Amino acid sequence: MNLKKFLRLLILLLLIGTAIWYFLIRPREVKNDHGILSLYGNVDVRLVNLGFQVSGRIIRMPMEEGTVVKRGQIIGWLDPVPYQQSLNQNTAQLGVQTANLSKLRVGTRPEVLAQLRATVAEREINLANANALLTKNQAASSVGAISRQDYQNALTQRNAAQAQLQNAKQTLLEAVHGPQIQDIEAAQANVAVTRAAIASARTQLKYTQLLAPADGIIQTRVREPGAVVNAGETVYSLALVSPKWIQTYLEEADLGRVKPGLKVKIFTDTDAKHPFDGQVGYMAPTAEFTPKNVETHNLRTELVYPMRVLVTDPKNGLRQGMPVTVQIQTGVPRPVAAQGP
Repeated sequence: MNLKKFLRLLILLLLIGTAIWYFLIRPREVKNDHGILSLYGNVDVRLVNLGFQVSGRIIRMPMEEGTVVKRGQIIGWLDPVPYQQSLNQNTAQLGVQTANLSKLRVGTRPEVLAQLRATVAEREINLANANALLTKNQAASSVGAISRQDYQNALTQRNAAQAQLQNAKQTLLEAVHGPQIQDIEAAQANVAVTRAAIASARTQLKYTQLLAPADGIIQTRVREPGAVVNAGETVYSLALVSPKWIQTYLEEADLGRVKPGLKVKIFTDTDAKHPFDGQVGYMAPTAEFTPKNVETHNLRTELVYPMRVLVTDPKNGLRQGMPVTVQIQTGVPRPVAAQGP
């Protein structure tokens, strides 16, 4: 090998060695960020599927997609007639049962007692007359003055008068003592059951109106008036105005610099001069591989920790999936440290 080839080879080897040292072996310094940490993520808007709590036929669905609604606002109606009829029926039944309970509590009225005593007196007279007739017929039958059948008829009449008198006395005794406590308790239970049925009917009637559970924007209108829906079946999809989250990821080297509750600024490409305020809300305890749609300063194969940032958006300027930059004033700069390749 001549000298020129040797020198060329030597220079080439030196260049290769220098490149290997510079890019792979040379210690690198982490740039001091002066306590400001920038992360990248996307807006996460919470969606709620809304449905009626009872089944029925929809009669009104006034909200269109994109309509802004307030918490407690009525956004849908079912036909209330079947539920109103059920409420009316139970209300009428309660009136009947309440009257019956009042009657039992009051007991027997004086005029009724007087009538029952008069009935007992009348039955006593009837029994006395029947006994006298029986005695007369018995004497006549012994001498053959009347037939045996007449005597049996008089005996039957006397026995019937005795039974009627006993029945009248028992009725009077029950009226004097009043209703049994078990009867009053049963009537009270019936009233309580009917009142519970009325409360349930009123609740179901109330549920024929669909209320917005929070401030938000109608994302999807699923059903139309005239449709018959089951309880819980989705009729609207509501995007909540608050809270909104930023889903981002934190590198392991920055774990010690970020704490839940730390204030942040959120920048969008739409209006970078007017950031949104927010704070760190959640930091995952376990790591995962960086998602493909998130950029970090290191390789995508490095492990990162999912983090959610709660953002204040009073003007509703953030949209689902919008890319944002989260800037955190940690107050703790990333230390300058030598790192391997």
